[in-house]
Amino acid sequence: MNTSNISRKDFLKNSALAMAGLTLAPNIMMANSIFDKANISAKGKLSLKNVRLETGFEYEEGEVISTKTDLFYIEIENGKISKIAPNQPNAKAFDAKGFLMLPAFKDMHIHLDKTFYGDKWQAVRKRTGGVKGMIALEQKMLPEMLKNSTFKAEKMIELLQSKGTSFARSHVNIEPTSKLDSLKNLQKALDNKKKTFGAELVAFPQHGVFYTDSVPYLKEAAKMDIDFIGGVDPFTIDGAIEKTIDFTVQLALDNKKGIDIHLHESGESGLKTVEYLIDKVNENPALKGKTYLSHCFVLGKLEKPKQEEIAEKLANAKIGIVSTIPFGSLIMPIPILYKYNVEVLTGNDSIVDHWNTFGTGSVLQKANLMAQLYGQSTEFLLSRSLKLATANILPLDDKGTQQWPKTGDHADLVFLNASCSAEAVSRISNVESLIHQGNIVF
Repeated sequence: MNTSNISRKDFLKNSALAMAGLTLAPNIMMANSIFDKANISAKGKLSLKNVRLETGFEYEEGEVISTKTDLFYIEIENGKISKIAPNQPNAKAFDAKGFLMLPAFKDMHIHLDKTFYGDKWQAVRKRTGGVKGMIALEQKMLPEMLKNSTFKAEKMIELLQSKGTSFARSHVNIEPTSKLDSLKNLQKALDNKKKTFGAELVAFPQHGVFYTDSVPYLKEAAKMDIDFIGGVDPFTIDGAIEKTIDFTVQLALDNKKGIDIHLHESGESGLKTVEYLIDKVNENPALKGKTYLSHCFVLGKLEKPKQEEIAEKLANAKIGIVSTIPFGSLIMPIPILYKYNVEVLTGNDSIVDHWNTFGTGSVLQKANLMAQLYGQSTEFLLSRSLKLATANILPLDDKGTQQWPKTGDHADLVFLNASCSAEAVSRISNVESLIHQGNIVF
């Protein structure tokens, strides 16, 4: 598809209608929850009837024209699905009311540690001095933001939960201004929410690895309960692609962590960073499947043959791309990444902070944006788009064979007022209830 033919005006007009219902509401308790009076721990047994699951595709002249579903009886025990059986409408069980059960959503790029959400409204300030100007601004703002960052992180988690998300990959500032305080404060919030929300953490040198000498703090954070070593624009901020990437790779290897690097650079330095990281991962196979580039805007600036070449190299190195699905002047080549089986993830990035205030908290909305942007409007393609919200788990495979849920799967479940996943993506259907690791969130 030639994405340059998309009218930005028409795209924004259509998107506005879909986003109209996405509000920033901290209170996640839903009036229509199927678990209004439930209070069951992860070790308890939970029974559900009238659960709608996808069972296959219906075809007409070789084209998928609809998704078949049926009602089932589900049992959950010790945080996992223990039984999937034909529906038992008269059973003594929680009534799922025919709502569609899907894998709980995952936000794979967000900054839970620094936000205005849950606090007073603040718009973005006029930017001066580029990225380094924003670093200077953060250095002034962070001491005040840290005072109630645990509370605000909890409120943002509640927002994500209200949109059907029960897991996030959060980048957390590690730099000389906040030192390890952002990490410690966020860990308190996550501990408070551990029964209903899961997370993995990226030690993120927002102010550069060497530009503000974040090295000692990164080394200390790497020995703590984090999962990835982060980075940001090594050429623009640190002025050294190889030195910065070499440090990041070695720190990850020494501490058995993954890598997730912010790369906003869209010119020659961006491409060099991508290619150098690919080389380093190939040299160190332990990092394959554990390395990601967030944003990676340079891919959207390349000619199609080069996009295909880089996509194939990323796939071979098992380096994933985490995209917020930008639109406007920059269109990411997401279909090409999928073509070469590159792992693609998404996230809200910012909700309300000094970088951006347009975050909705919904990764289902990100799947909707992707479907609109790349013309994925058929039943089949809409159903495939759901994988962006679920971190690549789909109820049906491409042939329409049911592959989720299975007994033994983790009970991370979201219930939507939708007839099928295609409708859920197209209409950004309302989230009715959420279960995390067998725990009822709402």
